[in-house]
Amino acid sequence: MTLYTQIDSNRRKTWLLFSVFFIAIIVIGYVFSYAMDDQAILYFAVIFSVVASFVSYWWSDKMVLAMSGAREIDHDSNRELYHIVENLCITAGLPTPKIYIINDTAPNAFATGRDPKHAVVAVTAGLLSKLEKSELEGVIAHELSHIGNRDILLATLVTVMVGMIVLLADWFRRWSFFGGHRRGDNKGGGQLGLILMIAAIILSILAPLFAYLMQFAISRKREFLADAGGALLTRYPDGLARALEKISADREPLEAANRATAHLYIVSPFKEDETHKIGFFTRLFMTHPPVEERIRALRDMNS
Repeated sequence: MTLYTQIDSNRRKTWLLFSVFFIAIIVIGYVFSYAMDDQAILYFAVIFSVVASFVSYWWSDKMVLAMSGAREIDHDSNRELYHIVENLCITAGLPTPKIYIINDTAPNAFATGRDPKHAVVAVTAGLLSKLEKSELEGVIAHELSHIGNRDILLATLVTVMVGMIVLLADWFRRWSFFGGHRRGDNKGGGQLGLILMIAAIILSILAPLFAYLMQFAISRKREFLADAGGALLTRYPDGLARALEKISADREPLEAANRATAHLYIVSPFKEDETHKIGFFTRLFMTHPPVEERIRALRDMNS
């Protein structure tokens, strides 16, 4: 598979998942609003999720950088790193993002920011000391691909959708528990009303799980896309492949990371054991594809 077909394939799969997600929200919202006989609940869930995600989208970069203890550098602080980022940005047609270093010896990196003009690339001190230049270029190119693909915006939209589903499901369960007024009680909902009520009860349990699984699936596709985009920027897929091997093989946990920020990093900072085969259900709940699959996909681009 060539670089271009890999990128096109991942983009198509991402937007297919996104479309299925969007349709599912419409269906779930309709069923809940019909069963509860109150469309205002649906509108409130939409507004609440959008506002919460807007706040997260606008200020999340500052929160993540503060939580990781990252410090900003300029050209004179680390000329080699600055030149690598600058040169790759010229190739990608992106403005040069702010560059931060996390004082942690575990190798890792992430990108954040609401758009390319307000983007940030953060790398750990361990990444700079343990990777060769071509490997570091592969990592930076991967993060710039996230920026160029506007993955922060996409993640925010997905978060809005997940929030809507979780809120609606939670409110419906509470409404049902406290003996909520059912459409069929006095409007003759009949058999259709009963079917939709049963469907609503089942969806209130399964829909949040489905929403998170879709969120994780989209996240995994975006990681594959960023890998392919990074390889396209450097024209050297093996550099990123070797970097992923070194980062995943390093057993030192990243102390600056936590569960809220782990999904941002190029490789999981918690160093899960991937020496054993990952089961189907475990894979469903991963935000990143298994590292060996990412490495294999990158090396297949050379063939």
